[in-house]
Amino acid sequence: MGMSDDEIKTAMLEKATKAPKPQLYIKDFYKCDPDTKPRKIKNLANDLVKEGKLMFWSSGSTTMYALPERIKDEEGDDGVN
Repeated sequence: MGMSDDEIKTAMLEKATKAPKPQLYIKDFYKCDPDTKPRKIKNLANDLVKEGKLMFWSSGSTTMYALPERIKDEEGDDGVN
């Protein structure tokens, strides 16, 4: 049996915390539970954004996900360069 939604969210947050780069593509989260369909992972990532645990980050051409505190640390106090 696959992981529960809460277990997947926890794994996603751990991945976002431990990843070498602060920004992650949605596909980077697919490895958190290979048995879960990509659409479900995307919905859970969006839930984490709504909960304020992840945030969207845009490079201008691609939307990525990141922990708010990692973006602020990386780009300055206000999260913007």
